Amino acid sequence: MRALHITPPVTATALRLVDVPMPEPGPRQVRVRLHTAALNHRDLYMIAGSRTPTSHAFTPGSDGAGVVDAVGPDTRAVTVGDEVLIFPTLNWGERDEAPGPGFDILGGATNGTLAEAIVLPAENVRPKPAYLSWEEAAALPLSGLTAFRGLITRARLQPGETVLIHGIGGATALFALQIAVAMGGRAIVTSSDDAKLERARALGATATINYRTEEWLSAVHKATDNRGADVVFESAGEETFPGSVTAAASGGRIVSFSTTTGGMPTLNLRELFWKQASVLGTTMGSPRDFDALLAFATAHRLAPVIDRVFPLAEVSAAFTRLEAGEQMGGIVLSIG
Repeated sequence: MRALHITPPVTATALRLVDVPMPEPGPRQVRVRLHTAALNHRDLYMIAGSRTPTSHAFTPGSDGAGVVDAVGPDTRAVTVGDEVLIFPTLNWGERDEAPGPGFDILGGATNGTLAEAIVLPAENVRPKPAYLSWEEAAALPLSGLTAFRGLITRARLQPGETVLIHGIGGATALFALQIAVAMGGRAIVTSSDDAKLERARALGATATINYRTEEWLSAVHKATDNRGADVVFESAGEETFPGSVTAAASGGRIVSFSTTTGGMPTLNLRELFWKQASVLGTTMGSPRDFDALLAFATAHRLAPVIDRVFPLAEVSAAFTRLEAGEQMGGIVLSIG
């Protein structure tokens, strides 16, 4: 079969498909013939070798959807012909509060979805929601799970609360916007791109801030009548985290799920504890989180925003677009 099979570090422009053996499922495993796969920023880190460094070749990709075409021994609840999407969390463990020591994410040292087929544990597939297209189904799991656990499981977002979402345009930020709107919240979003901000308003954002043309922290205070945001969905890290503490309301919650500008911010701890604010770290989610995400998305008919669809053969062009940060939504690969 054809797959992106690499040994990091590899640049986005140098990615090429290769022929690898078709994998066979073992006990309690299934093989999924993938129709679609989606890219995430994590995939950029993986091909660069900057996250979970590994010296052996592997296939990246955490998100995908397709049809089960083979099952291994002792496999129950999944049958050949099932249309499924992939739950990318591996070995979360029994505690919902945090993953156990065996926690991993599909598409690192474990072969992922940027291939014509994938073998994985039967517990890592779920029925594809019928209302989603194949492209939407592939783009939902990682970004949707990150947003859902961050806002619902960790921050316990309530109807009527205000959510500040940095960097609208990425798939996770966009799904956070959709969750906030579905919950009856007020969403404030930031971007340096007016076109992305306009799209966010169409998706239900109540206030939009171009941080290149206005001071974003002042704009947040203006949009909240100086109260601040009940929840701050924080992904940038060093450049925005100190401001996110200032932007939070008294008793507010700051959800940190990524550090795209670095992970060592300088904080005013007096401001943090004087506000009685909470900092909540989160990454991925448990099987219970994923099932709750699918139920929530289905109930509200939420579908990921799709930026562009590339054929698998153009995987290098897809990664190049992701690396440039031009996308508004998920970048999807059409496989077969």
